[in-house]
Amino acid sequence: MKALHSQLLLVLRLTFLLGIFSLMSGCATKSLEAQVADNVNLKGLKTFYVKKLPADGRGIEKLIADELNSLGFKATSGADDPSVEDYDALITYQDKWMWDITMYMMELRLQVKEPKTNFVMASGHSFRNSFARESQEKMVAEVLGEVFK
Repeated sequence: MKALHSQLLLVLRLTFLLGIFSLMSGCATKSLEAQVADNVNLKGLKTFYVKKLPADGRGIEKLIADELNSLGFKATSGADDPSVEDYDALITYQDKWMWDITMYMMELRLQVKEPKTNFVMASGHSFRNSFARESQEKMVAEVLGEVFK
């Protein structure tokens, strides 16, 4: 009887642990996706202008431009609207931040647009909850990497 009781306790403990692990695995949520419009060749783009989001006080436009430069493109950023002849594509973005002990970037969306028409040639999106958080530099790099892969 005592052996049966010990086995039952062991099974209950293992079931409890498996339940906890399955709940924890659902806590870390992340997604990464990109879309490129039909008949668009992003490889032909060489110069980019990253338009600063007016409410952005964190310099995300500079991070995007820096990452584009490290990928071998020529990119500048700012809040102004330069002449459309000065660049091949316009990058716009939206970032969403959340507080969980510290502030972290939860979501980044960006669009690669044709400067004369504002046609969205490509877009990318990254989402990470608090358990899967990464630095804003990493999120910028992963979204641009997915768009230009």
